[in-house]
Amino acid sequence: MRNAPTILHLDMDAFYASVEQASKPSLRGKAVIVGGLGPRGVVATASYEARVFGVHSAMPMAQARRLAPNAAYLVPRFGIYRDISELVMRLLRELSPLVEPLSLDEAFVDLEAGEAAWDEASARLVGAKLRADIRAASGLAGSVGLAASKMLAKIASEQAKPDGLVLIEPGTERALLGPMSVRTLPGVGPATGDHLRRAGIHTVEEIAEAGEDELVRMLGKAHGHALYAMALAHDERPVVAEREAKSVSVEDTYDVDIHDRVRVGVEVQRLADRCVRRLRGAGLSGRTIVLKVRRYDFSTLTRSETLRGPTDDPAVVREAAARLLDSVDTTGGVRLLGVGVTGLADYTQEDLFAQAAGERGEGPVEDGEEEAAAVARGDEAPSERRWHAGHDVRHAEYGHGWVQGSGLGRVTVRFETPGSEPGRVRTFRVDDPGLEAVEPLPLVAERAGGSGEPGGSGGLGGSVVSEGPGLAV
Repeated sequence: MRNAPTILHLDMDAFYASVEQASKPSLRGKAVIVGGLGPRGVVATASYEARVFGVHSAMPMAQARRLAPNAAYLVPRFGIYRDISELVMRLLRELSPLVEPLSLDEAFVDLEAGEAAWDEASARLVGAKLRADIRAASGLAGSVGLAASKMLAKIASEQAKPDGLVLIEPGTERALLGPMSVRTLPGVGPATGDHLRRAGIHTVEEIAEAGEDELVRMLGKAHGHALYAMALAHDERPVVAEREAKSVSVEDTYDVDIHDRVRVGVEVQRLADRCVRRLRGAGLSGRTIVLKVRRYDFSTLTRSETLRGPTDDPAVVREAAARLLDSVDTTGGVRLLGVGVTGLADYTQEDLFAQAAGERGEGPVEDGEEEAAAVARGDEAPSERRWHAGHDVRHAEYGHGWVQGSGLGRVTVRFETPGSEPGRVRTFRVDDPGLEAVEPLPLVAERAGGSGEPGGSGGLGGSVVSEGPGLAV
């Protein structure tokens, strides 16, 4: 294992909620919850102010509303999250060729491979500068962990939250890990954790004391060896620059179970189109089409069909998904549907026309980003999806704002921008001709010499706008 803390782990904690607070001055310092707003929606991210009430990610939205009834509940804006993520990842790649993204808001960096750091002092300087660069470029804060391995660097970044930097000094790893819960170690989920607890093992030190032979007996050879090594602070996993996607998939959860077989078929076709849109956006194709159906009784069925070669043709994927649906009984009702493609490749088999029963259909016509948001929120019927809570709008008279809520033929908008004071609220008819959906504004003002309007269209780089409390991540 390395003997210098040159593995960096960055975590833009509470990322979605922090972006929303930075975008909306009236929400700074307030409880903000981002996720699916339908009855079956789940929390994607909760701000630190919301966590005080016990709200956390993956919690059912209905439970979150009971715990924090006065919080701001917003639909995700994946476009701006992805834009900021790409900006942050570019900063990381300036440090090293070995950057391993784990999600939009999290990544490992091998600083030694980029000759950016070689000892404690240089690693600490790099971490501090990175945090400053991220704040200057995006207006957000990130927590940084530095250690000699990926496992320890991630633990360090957890300790650094919110908005901090922690470096684990070589030689202190065992003492640090010893009293921690077994769930701290990678690969120890609820099932393994329960198994260890039944054996009287609760801490990392107790794993080490149990010995490798006992762990192998309890958990199997591979898992037992790996867990014992990590309990001794040994983690040889390298930072992998490219994490190859294994599948591309989309799914929808429905507020009311679907019983109409025709509508189930229409939904599957729509999901197939969205899946192909995402597949093409990644420059990929795939050989195996997968259908997922969760029925009224929560039983989940998956069916798959492997083609002769990889495809990104919407007609082929639609027809394969329809054939798979024929083998599933949906009589009692369906609460979730999904379509995915696996066996990915970066090329397409051209001669696949014979797999389509009829003429090739047109490409997907739906707005992929809008539909992706619907996946996360389990939202209402398409006819009611025009104004989503938290999304950006512009009014011909009042300017830029965001949707606070809509219903009963009305939409309520708060007019403010990232660099403004908290704005005023006005209500309009949902069909008001002066109101239109628009793209989000940048979170930071442009550098001197650019647009004078705070939050103008000068890009993401520049000086940081006023942040207020609650932005630390």
